[in-house]
Parts: sequence; structure tokens; C-alpha cells
Amino acid sequence: MNDRRQIMGTYKSISDWHHFRLRLFLEGILTGIFAGLVISLFRWGLTVAEEWRVNFYQELVERDWSATALWFVALLFIGAVLYKLTCYEPMAAGSGIPQVKGALLGLIKMRWFHIMWVKLTAGIIGIGAGLSLGREGPSIQLGAVAAQGVSRLLGRTRMEERYLMTSGASAGLAAAFNAPLAGVIFALEELHRNFSIMVLLPSMAAAMTATVISRALFGGETVFVFDNLQSFPLQHYGIIIIVALVAGLAGVVFNKGLLNIGRFYALPIFKSQLHKIIFALLTAGVLGFYLPEVLGGGNTLINHLAKTHVSLQLLLLFLVGKFLFTLVSYGCGVPGGFFLPMLVIGALTGSICANVLVSLGLIESIYAANIVVIAMTALFSSSVRAPITGTVLIMEMTASYQQLLTLAIAAMVAFVIAELFRSKPIYEELLNRMLQKDRPTHKTLEQRNVVEISICSGSSIANKLVKDIKWPHNTLLVDVKRGEEQITPTGDTRLMAGDFIYVFTENEYIEELQAMASGEE
Repeated sequence: MNDRRQIMGTYKSISDWHHFRLRLFLEGILTGIFAGLVISLFRWGLTVAEEWRVNFYQELVERDWSATALWFVALLFIGAVLYKLTCYEPMAAGSGIPQVKGALLGLIKMRWFHIMWVKLTAGIIGIGAGLSLGREGPSIQLGAVAAQGVSRLLGRTRMEERYLMTSGASAGLAAAFNAPLAGVIFALEELHRNFSIMVLLPSMAAAMTATVISRALFGGETVFVFDNLQSFPLQHYGIIIIVALVAGLAGVVFNKGLLNIGRFYALPIFKSQLHKIIFALLTAGVLGFYLPEVLGGGNTLINHLAKTHVSLQLLLLFLVGKFLFTLVSYGCGVPGGFFLPMLVIGALTGSICANVLVSLGLIESIYAANIVVIAMTALFSSSVRAPITGTVLIMEMTASYQQLLTLAIAAMVAFVIAELFRSKPIYEELLNRMLQKDRPTHKTLEQRNVVEISICSGSSIANKLVKDIKWPHNTLLVDVKRGEEQITPTGDTRLMAGDFIYVFTENEYIEELQAMASGEE
């Protein structure tokens, strides 16, 4: 009966495209308002917590050993709180981006309100305590569950909820990084993987709205401040290839480390997740005295690199420390992402490359900041395998709009490096491991939804009659959209490249259908 209501509600929506698109646009604005407010609260809490941590460690150095002992006891208590919160809502753990991808595929159920308050609370506590985690992944999940809340309150269908969740994720990244265009591109390229107007319209509305709210509360400054970026000379474009190769390899190593940190935490000393969390927090406590630069997300470290010359030895220390501590922090399983720490590692890699290139006389020192920005883009593209997002994101975060060509070249080269080394996209691999570890229940797998799928040129179903296609079990083709034309499908309907089809199917077959339509079988 519920399936019948879903399919009837979906068909009613898509039978009037004009009204449905306008409604999605308005709901995108509503989602952007809700997500923007939630993520602004998250940003404010993190800002206060990180400022407190910096000042606290500066005061702690001047006090006697008893104050330090009390702080480490407090870290044990913080670990217990984070453990309880993670147990209460396991779907709030980690960055949250794999969970959002799984929810969009119908493979994971997210309790939107539980995730929202746990992610907010635990994220602020964990990052505030010094764990090398970022706000961006959590912000994307917060945006998605905010959209889910809007959908549930309005009583929308599951297909419409997917559109809104994509728009909420777009708003999340836009508000977290003050980068609206990157938020839209990330949601389309990495999450939904569909550039239809039904996805684009609400995503743009949500991202722009959330950015307006974020800028009204925090100002319009970029997250990273690069005041001395120069126009990169054409004769130095070969340097871009070299830097992109190095950063691309760094992205491959980063992914491998992140995917294998579980082996470290599988050691007998870690008898439960509580022990993992406490170990990460105590490590943060020690680093707070000896290497505080690697604590937290790390955007202040990137801004420092953009303005100040740092010795090669110190850069190497920062890189090793940030890399290892990010693995330790993310591997313990508390809410928090590696999005921003990954960019910090890219910036450090770029600073090392710039230091070496300048010392060898291959480039002038005024182009050192350009190398940092190029390396950040390349490492992101290599790790996430989203080159368009990487290019636009770094361009917006650094206000380096004149660097579009150099950043795009770096993203492309790094993407090819990741392909050559067969490095898997990090968020997809994390989702696959999550599903293997916690397989969905039989009830979840049998749940059916209407999904929108784009038919690409060269796919196995392009230019074929509906009756000649071998559809998965219990799959029904509901509607076909060709440009502005709506086609009611029959067995003799020929599907064409560029069509958007709406299919009622079991969740476990969504990826198979997407592969059929994209030609990736």
C-alpha cells in the first residue's frame, strides 16, 4: 500500500513538470534556509571551541603539572561522551558523506533529527578538543538531514526527498566553505551524479540561500586568504604537471592510509571503540604542547603558509604530523570529516614542492602561493575523483578565479594519476566498506523507490526498445523525459541517449540501473 502511494504521488508530481520544478525551487530555498541556519550554528560552535583550545594550551604551558594532569583527565571524560554519542547514533560517525551517498541510493536509512543534534554536539566537542577533523563533511550530512526533515514535514515522496537531500548537501558545503558554486557542483558530480534540471534547480536555490545566510552571519571573506596570487606564466606550465604528479601521488597515499587505518586500530590494545577515541584524544593532548599546528581542521595553517615562508624541515614535520594524526583522528570513528585536513595536506605538499622548486631556481618565489593552490586542487581530485568540484572549490575558497586553467590542468593530471594507480574514490570506497560491515536488513533492501536516471551515449539501453531491455527484477519504467517532452512508456518506446527515465525499483537495483544507463557495466 505504501509503494502504491509512493508511485501514485511520484507520477502525479512528474505529470506536471512546470509545477513540479517550481515547487522544487521553492523547497530548495526552504531547505537552504534551514540548512544554512544549522550549519552556521555548527561553524559558530567550532570557531568558539577552537579559539578556546588555542588560548587554553597557551595558558596551560605556563601552569604547573597538576593543571596538565587535570586536562588529560578531562580528555578521558570527553572520550566517554563522544563514545556514548556515537553509540546512540552510529550514522552520525565519520564525515557523513558516505552515509548521504548511501541514503540517496536507498541503501541507508538516516534518522534526520537524531543525526542532526548528535553531529552538531559531537563534532564541536571532538574538533574543539583537537582531533584533526574538518567541518565540511559533517556540514554536508547536516545539510542533507536538514533537507530530509523538510521533506518529512511536508510529506513528500521518496523521489522528491532525494532531490531535496541533494540540495541540502549542496547547501551544506556552500555554507561551510562560503563557496556556493562548489556546493552545487559537488552535489551533482559526487553525490547525485545527475545534472538534470530537477537536481540542479533546487541545489542551486539551496546553495545560494545557505551562502547568503552564512555570509550575513560570518561575512563574505573566503576561507583561505591568498592575497599574493600571481598570474601563472605560460612558460611555467610544465611545473603544473610536476606538482600535480606529486600531489596526485600524495592523494593515492592518503586514500590508502585512510582505508587501512583500521588495521592499526585492530591491534589488541584497542579492545573497544572507547579505547580508540581515548587514544586519539590523548594524542591530541600531547600534540597540543609540541605540535599544535596539526590540531583541528587546519585552515589557519593554510593561511599561514600563504603569507609566511616556512623552512623545508618544518614543512616536512607538519606534513607527517598532519597526515598521521588525521588518520588517527578519523579512524577512531567519532563525528568529523577529513575534507579540510585533506586540503591542508595538499597545501603542505604544495609548500614543499614550492620550496624545492624555488631553491632549484625553477620558479620565482612570488609563485610559491600558486603552487600551494595547485597542489590542493590536485590532491582533492586524486582522492575524491571529482576534478570539476576540486577546481571550482579551490578557486572559490581562495578567490583565485584567474587560476581556473592552471587548477583544471592540475585536477586532470591528478585524476589520471589516481586512475593509473587504480586508487578508488575515497567516499565510494568508504560507503562500500560501510555496507559490507553493516549490511542493510532484508526489509530495507526490499523497499522500493522511484529514481531518476540519465541515459548516456554508448550505454547498453540507449537506442533500444523498452521491451528488449533486460530490466532487473520487480522494476517498472514509470516515465520518460526527453527535453521538454514527456513520454508515457510502452514496450515499443525507444530510449535515446539524453533521456531521463523514472524507474520504480528495489533499492538494491539502483546502482545496477545507473550502470546500465551510463555504460559502466
